Amino acid sequence: MEKQIKLFLDFLQNDKKLSDNTLQSYKRDIVQFMEYTEKNNINYLKIEQEDIKKYLKSLEKLNKKTSTISRNLASIRSFYQYLLRTKKVKIDPTESIGSPKIEKKAPSVLSAQEVELLLEQPKNVDLKGIRDKAMLEFAYATGMRVTEIISLYLEDVNIEEGYVVCKNGSRQRNIPLGSLSLEALKEYIKNARPILVKDEKVKELFVNINGKKLTRQGFWKIVKYYKEQAHITKDITPHVLRHSFATHLLQNGADLKAIQTMLGHSDISSTQVYMQFQNENLKNIYQKAHPRA
Repeated sequence: MEKQIKLFLDFLQNDKKLSDNTLQSYKRDIVQFMEYTEKNNINYLKIEQEDIKKYLKSLEKLNKKTSTISRNLASIRSFYQYLLRTKKVKIDPTESIGSPKIEKKAPSVLSAQEVELLLEQPKNVDLKGIRDKAMLEFAYATGMRVTEIISLYLEDVNIEEGYVVCKNGSRQRNIPLGSLSLEALKEYIKNARPILVKDEKVKELFVNINGKKLTRQGFWKIVKYYKEQAHITKDITPHVLRHSFATHLLQNGADLKAIQTMLGHSDISSTQVYMQFQNENLKNIYQKAHPRA
């Protein structure tokens, strides 16, 4: 069983060129599913559709989110399609199981004023302040995911041309950097990072105060700290800055396709969730501008 999981993950890594985070998600889902089959004396090679439905029901009873259950089913489906391809099974037991409907909630976003207030908090008075200012400006300027930001190397940023190369698995995209973000980044790269980084082997762009690679938790704590300093009552995570980036671009006339490219969405439907904010903005413009509104 363990061998099959390893072979499956190797296949995903080599054939699909997935990111480490995605691979880890697949692994967690499949290992958890296999533990369930073992516990219930089910042969995973002879499993039936009803057994998989019962498993998904068990996740529901554990109060797992619909999105989590849907992802689990997607992982299991990929696993059985692999087993079908390698002739370990004759049919895919997940074939006619529909994914649970996920209600697309409106993403949490900050107003332009709240973003400004947040970005004003880090002060260029010490190494930490210079780094934090550069990181927050960068996160809002690029809309990149936390994992993408902390995985960036110094060489991925082109200061002269004003853009960053974001790599995610086998895919990469170039994202422009605004003048304020570039200014903060130059200050950090010139005056803070060389002092923070003690080991030349550390290639990451953003590092912690010990000069090592920054973690997701570390980034999250920095955002939370400045949110409290700014006395903003909304719950702010690094992902909220990503949502705010996309929403503000759309509200100011950016093309949806361009935003999709910058966010790295493979499907335009993921980007369309921001349209509701544009529609709201258009309503406000109409109310202010139309003589009979």
